[in-house]
Amino acid sequence: MPKSKSKKPKAKHKTPADTAYSAYHILDVGCGLRKRSGAIGIDVNPRSQADVVHDLNRFPYPFPRNRFDEIYCDNVIEHLDDVVKVMEELHRIAKPSAIVSIIVPFFPNRHANTDPTHKHFFGLHSFDYFVEGTSNADFLYSNARYELVSVEFEKGLMQAYWFDRIITSFANARKELYENRLSNIFPMRNLTFELRVKK
Repeated sequence: MPKSKSKKPKAKHKTPADTAYSAYHILDVGCGLRKRSGAIGIDVNPRSQADVVHDLNRFPYPFPRNRFDEIYCDNVIEHLDDVVKVMEELHRIAKPSAIVSIIVPFFPNRHANTDPTHKHFFGLHSFDYFVEGTSNADFLYSNARYELVSVEFEKGLMQAYWFDRIITSFANARKELYENRLSNIFPMRNLTFELRVKK
C-alpha cells in the first residue's frame, strides 16, 4: 500500500508584535512616519510606520513588562493626556537599566505654544518628579523611578547661524542660568532627556 503523505503542520501566523519580541528590543513610541531603524514602532495612526497600532492614552500598552532595552519618545509626550501614567507605563515595559530617551518642546518657544494639540510644556526639571534624589521626587506623584543620565538643549539639531550655535552652547553649559534668566529672550526649541530605568 502506498504510504500516505503526512501533512505538514501549518506555520503559526506571527503578528508584528510577536516578530518584534523575537527580533528587537527597541521601541519607538509615537513613531509616525520616521520610525527609528531597528525599532518597533507604536502609534495610533494606521497610516504611520507603526508595527503596533494603539492609542497611547490607553493603558496598558500591548507589551509585557521588562521587554525593551531602549525606548524613544520623540515629540510625542506633549500630545498625550497624562504624563505620569505614560512614564509609569514606559517604566513597566522597560528592562531594568533600560535607557528612555524623551524629546519634548521647551516651554518658552513659540512652537511649543502654537500647536493646538500640545497639552504639556517642559523645562529642565520636568522629569525630576521621577528621578531619585531630587526634591521634586518627594512629591511622590508616582512610584516609577528613573536616573537622569543627561539633559540637553537642541540635541542633534543643525544650527544654521553662528549666533544660534553660540546661544545653544551657552544654554547647555549654563543650563540653570539660561532657563531662569535668558530663555524667554532666546528660547531653545526642544529638550532631550535620557533617563535610566531603576527597578
